[in-house]
Amino acid sequence: MMWNILASGVNQFLSFHNPPAGLSGILICLVSYPMGRAWAKWMPRWSIMGLPLNPGPFNIKEHVLILIISSVNSDAAYANDIFAVQRLVYGQNFNFIYQWLVVMSTQLIGFSFGGIARRILVDSPSMIWPTLLPISTFFHTLHSTDYSAAGGSGISRQRFFVYTCSGMFLYHFIPGYLFQALSYFSWVTWIRPEDPVVAQLFGYFSGLGMSTITFDWVQIVGFAGDPLIAPWWTSANITAGFLFFIWFISPILYFTNTWYAKYMPMSSTLSFDNTGAPYQVAQILNPDATVNFDAYHSYSPMFLSITFALSYGLAFASLSATLVHAILYYRQHVWTQIRHSLSEQKDIHARLMSAYHPVPPWWYSVLFLSTFVFGVIGIRVFPTELPVWAFIVALLISATFVIPTGIMAAITGTGVSLNVITEVIIGYALPGRPVAMMLFKSWGFNTMDQALNFISDMKIGFYMKIPPRTMFWSQVIATIVSGTVQLGVQAWSFTNIPDLCTPHQRTHFTCIGVQIFSTSSVMWGAIGPALQFQIYKSVLLRNLSRRNPNQFGQAYEAAPQAPLLYFFVIGAVAPVIPWLLARKYPGSFWKYVNMPVFFQGPAGVPPGTGMNYIPFGIIAYISQYLIKRRYPQWWRKYNYILSMALSTGVSIAILFIFFVLQFPENGEIGFNTIQSWIGNTIFMNGADFRGDPLIKLKPGETFGPSTW
Repeated sequence: MMWNILASGVNQFLSFHNPPAGLSGILICLVSYPMGRAWAKWMPRWSIMGLPLNPGPFNIKEHVLILIISSVNSDAAYANDIFAVQRLVYGQNFNFIYQWLVVMSTQLIGFSFGGIARRILVDSPSMIWPTLLPISTFFHTLHSTDYSAAGGSGISRQRFFVYTCSGMFLYHFIPGYLFQALSYFSWVTWIRPEDPVVAQLFGYFSGLGMSTITFDWVQIVGFAGDPLIAPWWTSANITAGFLFFIWFISPILYFTNTWYAKYMPMSSTLSFDNTGAPYQVAQILNPDATVNFDAYHSYSPMFLSITFALSYGLAFASLSATLVHAILYYRQHVWTQIRHSLSEQKDIHARLMSAYHPVPPWWYSVLFLSTFVFGVIGIRVFPTELPVWAFIVALLISATFVIPTGIMAAITGTGVSLNVITEVIIGYALPGRPVAMMLFKSWGFNTMDQALNFISDMKIGFYMKIPPRTMFWSQVIATIVSGTVQLGVQAWSFTNIPDLCTPHQRTHFTCIGVQIFSTSSVMWGAIGPALQFQIYKSVLLRNLSRRNPNQFGQAYEAAPQAPLLYFFVIGAVAPVIPWLLARKYPGSFWKYVNMPVFFQGPAGVPPGTGMNYIPFGIIAYISQYLIKRRYPQWWRKYNYILSMALSTGVSIAILFIFFVLQFPENGEIGFNTIQSWIGNTIFMNGADFRGDPLIKLKPGETFGPSTW
């Protein structure tokens, strides 16, 4: 519980930072291992009210429960972004009771769905959950050997972790505090700071990051992922997707002024009005945070930067590509498991687990009913504009996808995200209700996500032979505690961090996730897809209609309103090509081409840029390809420890810098000497940091369609 409180609080706090950082569950496993051993060795074997302080040697089941309890909800609760957007954008700051009810409902109601699906997704021997096998191996290796001497020659992994973590802690003070230009190393823009073309191509804040270099580990892992963890073929697909869509397609769309892109920066998480200024949502809102469409039609449509608009198309493509990819590559296996999951014989794990009492079905029923009531109270007592029928529809969407998505994850290690599709559904059903959209998305997407997290944790317990009832209560209680802690941390942050969640917050607590959540709420919830898609008509027809309005003007007006939805078709067709080529050339590289990962790879853009993705790809190639092949023993012993040590050192350094050097005295410690020298200010001067567009409008000028 100590680690649960610490990890959930720290990760909620660091989720506001740009780039985000945090404490991982595997790190907690590493640190808690010597703690558990020390407790068993030195704690007196006393009992307090019948509970033993030291029941015996620190064992693997206790260690697994530490992982489950500390990481079941260690990442920031999804609903917390709703409260931040309500506060910052819609002027709603409902009390703690509302926030607690919504968090508990969105985080726990999925557990009941997971309980229903447990018979298929956990007990079935065919549901392997391959992503959990390394964790199982890690625990068995840790507890079956002397960890400090494992792996042959060289220093122990524990000592390697301490040295590397300490070194990264000290090093991060350079790019994170003393010389921040090394983190935001858009060096080309420093040569020509006022050139908008250079800013769009080479900038970090509003460009594509073609400067390609950063000296900050947080920048490398913050948006593309950890290059030391993902297999090389996965990292290659991610990097290839970024290069194609962000560095090749995006400039073409931008410099041809597709979707009025030249009037905005090329890459931004903000939305804009037809003067090029940030979109003022308050101008189109009623007092109850619903949209006044008369005000919308007299103000402006909402425009997105080219990379942000493209990111929605890629999200559509990745959804359909995942489904088609699973059908092409795993259809026979999935169908076999569906037919056999309820009738196949128990494996050794199931036979051993039969010694424990299962979780009674009525426990899941009570959990569902209580959290359902929490949700109804939250949306009806407070003015959220989300009707109960929409709440039920969101739950039905989640429940429908739990088993098929769970089967895909259990067999293939991949799944389907319902994030964007739920936004589109509620946007069409209830346009003009942004808060309702955010809540619907949370129950529609996060409920399924939590159900699969619950099931995967249950499968870890299944492999480790932990009593199911112990697992159930560990997850439920840990989620309640961590959700409450995170609400407190978020409330403290808004009260004590000046300018929190503003684009240029001085200590980089810019809340990128909240900004994206905010823009989505306006696009899909306030304005709605029916109106928003009018801005993104056919590019070809629009250009032709401008050249020859008599011939192509009517065709453009009659064109489909939502060309971004064509990405669903693109995503469905794309996996067929590498599948056919891999069948024809079975030994070629085509077997490593994964179109869902290819489409999903640039998901961190914006705000991610080439300075995040290119170093990610380079380090992944060095670690996962070169070192793994040439020095396999070193790689097996130290690679994952290196990853955890670097991320841990950075996280501790960020906390230290903020609370010791930036937060006290209103951030004025060393401001005139350290913080104000050119190494900490050069990246904040010029067109990139300001977000200047390629075409600047004069006062009173507008761009975009004449009617909307």
